[in-house]
Amino acid sequence: MMSTLTTDSVTDAGLSPLADDDLRLMLMIRHFERKLLSLFELGELNGTTHTSLGQEYIPVAMSALLDMRDFVFSNHRGHGHYLARHRDPCGLLAEIMGRDGAVCNGVGGSQHIFRDRYLSTGVQGESLPVATGVALALKRSEPGQLACAYIGDGTWGEGSVYEALNMAELWGAPLAIVVENNGIAQSTPTTKELAGTIAGRAKAFGVSHYRTESTDINRIRAHLAPLLDRVRSRGEPLVIEFATYRLGPHSKGDDSRSPEQMRRVAEHDWYTRYAAEYPAQFAAHDGEMHALIDETATEVAARPDSTWDNL
Repeated sequence: MMSTLTTDSVTDAGLSPLADDDLRLMLMIRHFERKLLSLFELGELNGTTHTSLGQEYIPVAMSALLDMRDFVFSNHRGHGHYLARHRDPCGLLAEIMGRDGAVCNGVGGSQHIFRDRYLSTGVQGESLPVATGVALALKRSEPGQLACAYIGDGTWGEGSVYEALNMAELWGAPLAIVVENNGIAQSTPTTKELAGTIAGRAKAFGVSHYRTESTDINRIRAHLAPLLDRVRSRGEPLVIEFATYRLGPHSKGDDSRSPEQMRRVAEHDWYTRYAAEYPAQFAAHDGEMHALIDETATEVAARPDSTWDNL
């Protein structure tokens, strides 16, 4: 099957009004990620973490297009994916802090989460072959359902991506691959490590591709809804490329970008743009979600450590 290449390249001149639930979810993710960085600075968390600051709108946009019978495969930068799916900041923070009530009893940490039909991994590209197999199983046993896998632009350096694309197209897997292309792979600009384009690589396998630069959730959903309907009904894989911006560091504090580069990144932040265009709605929900995450952190930190007794 020949691929279809479509691009929504119009930069948002103005953002359409958001439903309160969508805005609250985006703000929950934003304040959750900020809280994690704050807890690391205070020495209350160990290990590492990869925040989705700047990219929160992507899983929120996708959340209304997926249902709980679909499988979602996340990656190392997956807090936003989990929260958009399960809206469970307490369970996720408990997992990261190793406290009672943790999603995976504290053994998965920030990157390795399993809950219902949601799985995340810190290994680049690991989920795509698995997602392809799951998509094929859904096609046979639960027609109309799909597997959705989130990857970054840096993951296109992994051979497993191409093995999965090959199998998904040959076998007609209902697989949606969401690429969060934030233009930087850890500390290397994508232009210095990725030859050609993601669209071109999808086309080489005959896989349909859609690219958007928009941060407007309503616009994104309007364009993606019919494309995902085709994935479900025809069993066709689809690559969805979001041209986005990573506002935070790769991990806690390892950002090598210049002040000028960070200024350009900040100009595209949905957070400040929605605050400017819808100040009353934004202020009400921003304060509420900020308080919710503060309360969550206080409550979770007071819990006892997670134990193996619950495994």
